[in-house]
Amino acid sequence: MRGWHCLALAGALSLVAATAAADDTNPPAAASAPAIANDARDQALQSFQRDMVSVLALRATAEPLLGAALLARPLSNPSKTGSFHALINRAAAADDSGPAVQWVRLADCDAKADACPNATALRKLTEEAPDNAAVWLLKLGIDTRDMKAKSTREDLAKAANSKIYDDYAGNSLTALANVVDALPPPPATQGAAGPAGVQALIVLANARLQPQPALPVVAKLCEGAGGDDALKADCLKLAKLLGWGSSPLSRSLGLHLFETLGDATEQATAQQQRRDLIWQVQNYSQLALHAQDDPTVAQLLLATARQGGAEMSQIATVLRTRGVSITAPGSWQPQPQSPDAAQQDTSASAHSP
Repeated sequence: MRGWHCLALAGALSLVAATAAADDTNPPAAASAPAIANDARDQALQSFQRDMVSVLALRATAEPLLGAALLARPLSNPSKTGSFHALINRAAAADDSGPAVQWVRLADCDAKADACPNATALRKLTEEAPDNAAVWLLKLGIDTRDMKAKSTREDLAKAANSKIYDDYAGNSLTALANVVDALPPPPATQGAAGPAGVQALIVLANARLQPQPALPVVAKLCEGAGGDDALKADCLKLAKLLGWGSSPLSRSLGLHLFETLGDATEQATAQQQRRDLIWQVQNYSQLALHAQDDPTVAQLLLATARQGGAEMSQIATVLRTRGVSITAPGSWQPQPQSPDAAQQDTSASAHSP
């Protein structure tokens, strides 16, 4: 599976910046002024996010409750009404709820009790979005885990014969962007980009908590097609859906399947498209990192998320608006990925919520 999972967003934004490891030769009191300032900002960001959840918990429609649930998910010791569990279930019960809410609701489960993903949410998804390949790939990962070979093969066939692939990451970005201005960011949370930089940071960080199907399991299954013509055909049909992917990871897997199973022309095309995809992700990642220092970039990211659309379409819109080609220059070579980033990407995509 080398290659397809090389697309973790480089330098991914996290809500709370990692604290630098202390040098054993220096006592704690010797902490630098920047480190102290960063720690104070991290605490201010957490407190601000908690305050936003409290305000958004008063909403009654699905999208703002979805945004509130995503904001609440990483917080420790939430209130009863402001917890991820309470908010995502209220979003699911809203009259205007839909598959995007059920998808995030998959994470409302007890991993210690081996009860993930949420069985009710998965059942709802099969009812509400039966033509979404992502739903069947999620079920495929569960059936593979439970060693149900026949069901796993059926899941793959259903995914291959679906009409779309959508992991709803774009919906989550939109929900977050539409609620992140519920309160003005306090001065203690702000950097050089001001309020827009704080809002962009919170949107991008919390959108990364989106559930993902076990895509490495799909890659392994299809790579073993061998002389099984029916399996190979289903994998290639699935590759076309994934190639239009709603997220960089799904598109990357689709291209990988073409490189592995396609004819010579399909392989060459997929290799070029993979190069373009890496170019797009790396350039978008650099822009996302600059959002903390450049209010224009931060505002663009927020405005694009608010317009809606899949994650891949949002990435393309941001790049085009900034004058960045979505096709890699002929002389450009992909940057090598660090082992830590590869491990992060594999972990992020390999596990159910």
